[in-house]
Amino acid sequence: MTDSASAKDILRLVSSGVAASRADLVRELGLAASTVSLRVQELVAAGLLTESGEGVSRGGRRPRLLRVTRHDGVALAADLGSHHGRMAAVGLDGTVMDAAEHSHDLTAGPEPAVDWLVDRLTALAERQREAGRTVTGVGVAFPGPVDVASGRVLAPSRMPGWHRFPLREVLTERLGLPVTVDNDATLMAVGEHLTVRQNLDHLVVVKIGRGIGCGVISAGRAHRGANGCAGDISHVRVDAAQERPCSCGNIGCLETVASGAALQRELALHGPTVDGTADLLRLVSDGDPYATTLVRAAGRHIGTVLSVVVNFFNPQAVVLGGALAAAEPLVASVRGVLYERCLPMATAGLEITTTVTGPDAGLLGAGLTVLRETLPHPEAS
Repeated sequence: MTDSASAKDILRLVSSGVAASRADLVRELGLAASTVSLRVQELVAAGLLTESGEGVSRGGRRPRLLRVTRHDGVALAADLGSHHGRMAAVGLDGTVMDAAEHSHDLTAGPEPAVDWLVDRLTALAERQREAGRTVTGVGVAFPGPVDVASGRVLAPSRMPGWHRFPLREVLTERLGLPVTVDNDATLMAVGEHLTVRQNLDHLVVVKIGRGIGCGVISAGRAHRGANGCAGDISHVRVDAAQERPCSCGNIGCLETVASGAALQRELALHGPTVDGTADLLRLVSDGDPYATTLVRAAGRHIGTVLSVVVNFFNPQAVVLGGALAAAEPLVASVRGVLYERCLPMATAGLEITTTVTGPDAGLLGAGLTVLRETLPHPEAS
């Protein structure tokens, strides 16, 4: 069997509505009808798919309709930022349940963060079980590089004490559940791809919040690189940053002039003081000239770095997410720079847009990754 015929991909196509019959799966996967039929029969036998009713005929027998079996299993998902976390339960069909925001400062170190995570996730798990759902595992989107194989955090900026911390191992022991840990921008890209952009094989998703991250989907799969830091555009040097020191220990990084934290610092020096990204967005929405100028400039800086990515990687879409993606002047600036600086062939058909899944993108990526790893079938992965 080829990877494209895996059970998780068939379930993804059916649950998303892209494929409603065996014929649809043959068309989407590009495989022989006999190959698709065998895998569908296996999934029906495993209780993961049902096949009943009749669809619209396209010139032959009316096809039987496929549906993902209602599944009471959920994964717990935590999408972490440096000063907050969004947590929820995620169903196999991409439903996000009981989502809530919680405040916590990850820069205080891993031990208090683990206690905080365990408390919140334990309470979330209890609510799911009370609702009759089975908790199959936990997915964590972490705001820094992660060695996915070992579940260790690797040298995150602004977070002393976290380097090589075995987050997956510690959470697995404390929660008694299988745990997956990955970079937050990567899981944002996975969530957006699995739920609303399944037709795109090459995708760049940029998370613009207090920091800046970038997730990459290549040939339909998350691309993490050799050491788990693929897509880290935050620490690319840009001329506008000059000699500004960065939290990574270098100077002149994109993060120092285009991140939410950088814009808030700049406003505190020369404009109205803001208390977080929401205040900054409010000023932009109200037409504050200085705040609007700052986010436009940030968009140009981000677009300048992304133009290299687009020329090199040639994605089908550049998708902007995170809190600052709600600032239209920033999005317009990124779009303008990409069309100005990229090769015509690289921008031909290129979609430059914002996330459809919004704040749920990271949760969906974390939760669906766990669910697809714990499907009750030996060929599911």
